[in-house]
Amino acid sequence: MLFVILLSPVKSKGPRKKAFLRVMKYSSGGVLEPAKMYKLKHLSKVEVITNDPSGCTFTLGFDNLRSQSVAPPQWTMRNTDDRNRLLVCILNICKDVLGRLPKVVGIDIVEMALWAKDNTPVVTTQRSTEDGEPVAESVTESDLKVTVEKELVSQAEEEDMEALLGTYVMGIGEAEAFSERLKRELQALEAANVHAILESEPLVDEVLNGLEAATNIVDDMDEWLGIFNIKLRHMREDIESIETRNNKLEMQSVNNKALIEELDKVIERLRVPSEYAASLTGGSFDEADMLQNIEACEWLAKALRGLEVPNLDPIYANMRAVKEKRAELEKLKATFVRRASEFLRNYFASLVDFMVSDKSYFSQRGQLKRPDHADLRYKCRTYARLLQHLKGLDKNCLGPLRKAYCSSLNLLLRREAREFANELRASTKVSRNPTVWLEGSTGSSQNANTDTSAVSDAYAKMLTIFIPLLVDESSFFAHFMCFEVPALAPPGGAGNDKKSQSNNDDGNDDDDLGIMDIDETDKKPGKNSPDLTALNESLQDLLDGIQEDFYAVVDWAYKIDPLRCISMHGITERYLSGQKADAAGFVRLLLGDLESRVSMQFSRFVDEACHQIERNERNVRQMGVLPYIPRFAALATRMEQYIQGQSRDLVDQAYTKFVSIMFVTLEKIAQQDPKYADILLLENYAAFQNSLYDLANVVPTLAKFYHQASEAYEQACTRHISMIIYYQFERLFQFAKKIEDFMYTITPEEIPFQLGLSKVELRKMLKSSLSGVDKSIAAMYKKLQKNLASEELLPSLWDKCKKEFLDKYESFVQLVAKVYPSENVPGVTEMRGLLASM
Repeated sequence: MLFVILLSPVKSKGPRKKAFLRVMKYSSGGVLEPAKMYKLKHLSKVEVITNDPSGCTFTLGFDNLRSQSVAPPQWTMRNTDDRNRLLVCILNICKDVLGRLPKVVGIDIVEMALWAKDNTPVVTTQRSTEDGEPVAESVTESDLKVTVEKELVSQAEEEDMEALLGTYVMGIGEAEAFSERLKRELQALEAANVHAILESEPLVDEVLNGLEAATNIVDDMDEWLGIFNIKLRHMREDIESIETRNNKLEMQSVNNKALIEELDKVIERLRVPSEYAASLTGGSFDEADMLQNIEACEWLAKALRGLEVPNLDPIYANMRAVKEKRAELEKLKATFVRRASEFLRNYFASLVDFMVSDKSYFSQRGQLKRPDHADLRYKCRTYARLLQHLKGLDKNCLGPLRKAYCSSLNLLLRREAREFANELRASTKVSRNPTVWLEGSTGSSQNANTDTSAVSDAYAKMLTIFIPLLVDESSFFAHFMCFEVPALAPPGGAGNDKKSQSNNDDGNDDDDLGIMDIDETDKKPGKNSPDLTALNESLQDLLDGIQEDFYAVVDWAYKIDPLRCISMHGITERYLSGQKADAAGFVRLLLGDLESRVSMQFSRFVDEACHQIERNERNVRQMGVLPYIPRFAALATRMEQYIQGQSRDLVDQAYTKFVSIMFVTLEKIAQQDPKYADILLLENYAAFQNSLYDLANVVPTLAKFYHQASEAYEQACTRHISMIIYYQFERLFQFAKKIEDFMYTITPEEIPFQLGLSKVELRKMLKSSLSGVDKSIAAMYKKLQKNLASEELLPSLWDKCKKEFLDKYESFVQLVAKVYPSENVPGVTEMRGLLASM
């Protein structure tokens, strides 16, 4: 591969100049393309390879080769002239541009200079004279490029060398003689130098003495400098020590100042203001002094928090002064909590005692009075913030306070409920309805239509007055006694409008304590939070015992009219569905207990009525419609009138129990006389359907029993009619039954040859059964009419009887046609016409 080496022109970049050696190569297409580029500023050595006899191979050493193991670039020229021409050019550029020459090995630089001089081409130029004629002039090529190339030796050095060489007249073969002469002259020169040195010995001694004296002076100076250095080092150490002590003193001063400031803050934090100390240890709890007491509580709580580690540097926490001050604050807290708790317990008791002793607060004879706790709550709100601060200081102190409040208020609530319930019963005038509905004479239930709505109205009034009151008390208690429970929902139920109206009369919001509502805080405990459990336990203490007065109203209403339990159940259920607030938990329990009490009393009435029904089976043989069938219809009509809200399930359960006992008792009574059982059953099932037809269309439960009675009626009718038909035409249908039995085992053609089924027997049977068929049918009608107590059922029963007889007779005629095709039997059409004429 052929390479071409190019020397790039010098690039000038401000004061800096750059020179490059570019290596070009011919590509496969004969086109020159760059192969390598070297910066001449890194050229450190030019070496001609001595192993090459031609001297045309040389290497260029660059000092920026990254790896020493990489061989320097090596090139071989075609001849020595090409080599010298390239090297001279490289050296001239290095000298002109870089101001230095690389190291040259393997070639004499003088020979290079001589070769360059001999091989510099002469260039002929022309210049014009003054008259315009051209004149030829010879100039060397080096003169033309004075700006690019410089000679390797100066002009003066070149002239000296020429003069030296000119003193010798040598031919071409006298090089050895010239060399010998140079050696002799060199030896003579060295000898002359030694002689000159020996002649200058006194001068040398004088110089040596001067040097020795200077050396002594220098040694003395060095010793003095060493001494001064030691003193300076000691002085420097003293200065450093002084500076260190000074820095420590300065730092100590700064620290002491900061410490004094911190201690002042701690002392200020530990100081107990005298006015707060007086309020905490012996201040009054009157309403006028509550603001000062609240400020003292806030300061005490803040001071206690300030002495805790998160708010106090842990370094201070173990200081004796801090520990003593914390103990002092704890003592202040215990004293204040004890005093405040004792005051509040006495205060709650005195408020309630004052109200209980005043009879005007309660219902009196001839006057129902709605309980009003507005003044009580207003007085309690004065100490609401105090209770919040007591909870923050000592949460355990709230337990006894809550018990004291519940105990005191429970007396008031029970007294109000008792007086209200007594006056409510006394002021309600209504006649008592009978409790015996389903037995006795027909006239025993004549008073059942007495209007007893005042009873359920009285019960509703009791709930309307007291349920909102109890919910409000629960809500107020939860807020006032600082229970952390979810926000209370407004109580629901039918009494909401009246309750809100009654609350608006006093112009106060029962839940406004003048403090932050619980639902405005970030705490939202779950349904099973400890506070909610404690709240429900406290509400148990607050409202326990009041349910007895509600029970008394329920029992009183039951005695007047048991059916009013249906209305009371609906009213209770409506209030119960409206109580969703967690703080009204005990109110929901109270309503649940009331609902259970109402259900129990109604179940008692149902059980007694069922016993009345069951007592019918012990009576003497009964005919016709049993008395409890129509009475149940009247009872059901009355019960439907009392249904309110969610009491449908209660009534449906009563219907189920009533009707089940009625049907079972009816079956038992019918079994006492099997001969007339079907007549008794069909008459009573028909009466049941007739009496409940209208109710069954609107009451699904009664509709179910209506269909059940209808099926039982149809079955009883079928059995009774079949009995009458078989009684009059027994031989006819027994003969048909024998034929049907043989049809399963033999062919119809073989049946006439069986014993008792011959054609003769058939003729005898037809003659005895159908000879006086009109009389037999008339006898069948009379028998159907004879034992039937309900005449209104006779037409429908006779129609069923005729249809049943025709169906059976038609089956008989078809059998005879199959088995006795040659025998003549009266046709079905003839028999139908005979029945229609009767």
